[in-house]
Amino acid sequence: MEVTLECRPGNVALVRIDRPEARNALNGAIRERLAEIFAEIAADDSVRCAVLAGTDKVFAAGADIKAMAEAEPIDMMNRPGDRAWKVLKEFPKPLIAAVNGYALGGGCELAMHADIIVAGEGARFGQPEIKVGIIPGAGGTQRLVRAVGKFKAMKILLTGDFVSARDAEAMGLVSEVVPDGEVLDRALALAGQIAALPPIAARTIKELVLQGGDLSLDSALLLERNAFRLMFGTADQKEGMRAFLEKRPPAFSGR
Repeated sequence: MEVTLECRPGNVALVRIDRPEARNALNGAIRERLAEIFAEIAADDSVRCAVLAGTDKVFAAGADIKAMAEAEPIDMMNRPGDRAWKVLKEFPKPLIAAVNGYALGGGCELAMHADIIVAGEGARFGQPEIKVGIIPGAGGTQRLVRAVGKFKAMKILLTGDFVSARDAEAMGLVSEVVPDGEVLDRALALAGQIAALPPIAARTIKELVLQGGDLSLDSALLLERNAFRLMFGTADQKEGMRAFLEKRPPAFSGR
């Protein structure tokens, strides 16, 4: 299989893209499989956090140019696999991208669907679509601006140049940079740390951050206040605060 799902200890799911002969290019079959897997783990209560990775050489080097070279607009409208972007956008649980090597075009857009990006020192990010006569089509012109600001984003988008992991970290595109051989282990460790915390709170934080970014500050703060109050109806709030007062580790149930 070119996309695999592995259940890891501690309520963590690991999703891996393994299509080395095409540098993990995101063809329709890959996108369809990603949609199926993320829909599955979204509905699985045993999964509290997910990690998305490529191989140790490449995360995803963009779309499959061979499949698009002679396409017409109607072909692009009807191509299979586009629902993967909607499933990833709506994935309710914390998602960590573990990026080794290239994350270009659709691969960079795929990484930007994550909530945390752990990159290897040799990772490279970019939106080189302009170099083949098109534009990003899975959020590159929108998510990148929100991540790094207009002026950094415009340089990346209009030149198609690649950005190093360290530069990506400095501009806010990457959460942290680690040695190339430690990327997956670090991403899994972070996922385990998050999965051990109350999942309702984690999902609510993600929802608020994503929804609030498109609202006025006053509206977003109101959304946050209402969600904050609702946390006091969860068993995990009672357990967390009691454990804190009793000076013992909490045991979060997800209720």
